[in-house]
Amino acid sequence: MSPSANGAAPGSSPPSAPPASFLVLIALGLATQPIATDLYMPALPAVTRELAPGQPGVIGLSMTLLVLCFGLGQLVSGPLADRHGRRPCLLAGLWLLCLGGLGCTLAASAWQLNLARALQGFALAPILVSCRAAVRDRFTPAEGPVIMSRALTGLGAVALFSPVLGAWVTQHLGWRWSLGLTMLYAGGLALAAHRYFGESLAPRGAATAAGAVPTGRADRDKAAQSLALVFRDAHFRAWTGVVSATWIGLFCFLLLSPLVYIDHLGLSTAAYGWIPAAGSLVYILGGRWCQRRLRDLGPARLVRQAALISLAGGLTQAAGVLIRPDPLWWLLAGHFMYAWAHASHQACGQAGVISHLPQAAGKGSAWSGFLMMLSAFVVGQLAAAFIRPGHPHGAWPMVLPMLASGVALVLLAFGPVARLRDPGSALHRAADAAGTDGLRTDTMPR
Repeated sequence: MSPSANGAAPGSSPPSAPPASFLVLIALGLATQPIATDLYMPALPAVTRELAPGQPGVIGLSMTLLVLCFGLGQLVSGPLADRHGRRPCLLAGLWLLCLGGLGCTLAASAWQLNLARALQGFALAPILVSCRAAVRDRFTPAEGPVIMSRALTGLGAVALFSPVLGAWVTQHLGWRWSLGLTMLYAGGLALAAHRYFGESLAPRGAATAAGAVPTGRADRDKAAQSLALVFRDAHFRAWTGVVSATWIGLFCFLLLSPLVYIDHLGLSTAAYGWIPAAGSLVYILGGRWCQRRLRDLGPARLVRQAALISLAGGLTQAAGVLIRPDPLWWLLAGHFMYAWAHASHQACGQAGVISHLPQAAGKGSAWSGFLMMLSAFVVGQLAAAFIRPGHPHGAWPMVLPMLASGVALVLLAFGPVARLRDPGSALHRAADAAGTDGLRTDTMPR
């Protein structure tokens, strides 16, 4: 019997299904990313008025710095999670996020705020790397997209309430109280994880027996070989392209939508809060659709359908800006289409990135996350450069990145992803049941 995709040693019995608390904590851990962004989004104009009046780019940098540091932090977090385990990295990240939230709450200048947001970005890295890798530890490549979709649906539920709560708190209590909520969330989740989150990484001896990278004098050479293995993997490259492309479009919405909807289109802070909340609801519904369609279509075919929906969303927004002086409803319709498809891209992509890297899941997740965040940082900075007082470019700085992302997703879905062997297809599941490829189907959660 070949080594299993879950990293168990040959001859070992399949792992038991993880407890419900494990899946809940995975969902809440993944949700730290929208907590760190969606609570903050409605506060952006108020923060700008207080800390950097007339300089929206300075405060906008707080969002892009978070993303860049998140990406850089993953390069360190991945190897640490593979060597020392998912649990200690998760706990360290949560307490750092709590500390960063305190710094944001007490910031007296724009640059103090930016530094605290950078710390939050570094803190998010071990949290999300550990959560993604823990899913890979527990489940086979065929199961991973389904489990990830369920966890991301929980993320969507948190994201549904975050912007509404952030908008209400900002409008009635002030932006500092809104940023303080991130500190409370991270601290509470750290206490829960300390009690309920068990280590999912196989013991070092068992992992080495199954072919994992050993530790010792040859660490440097083995680490280089492991990294080369990651980048040679066609699944890693293709799915990293998918998650990067879909995240670019969403990030530019997160970064620029408060300025477009509040400052340019004149919505109140409270009214704006319902826009990302409604998008999160659509994302949840898209996640449910993803779960139903995955078992019939498999990840590759499902992502092809979702890519066409993403492109339709970008085209809808662009058409609205072209033909309407007040394109509010066109912008909303396009955003909802994009959010629906984003659920499938994220679930299939995040699972697919490390689906064929069972012994380097942390490193694969880290490098994928870094490339995803780096691309979003570059495009976000470029788009934000066109946001100026008076908004002479209208909504285009927010719309064009989403349209470009839709085009990129179609090219990826019908190109590199279509050429992959699809672990979720009916044919591959039949092969799994016959015992080929070392994949197990007897641990599928019911």
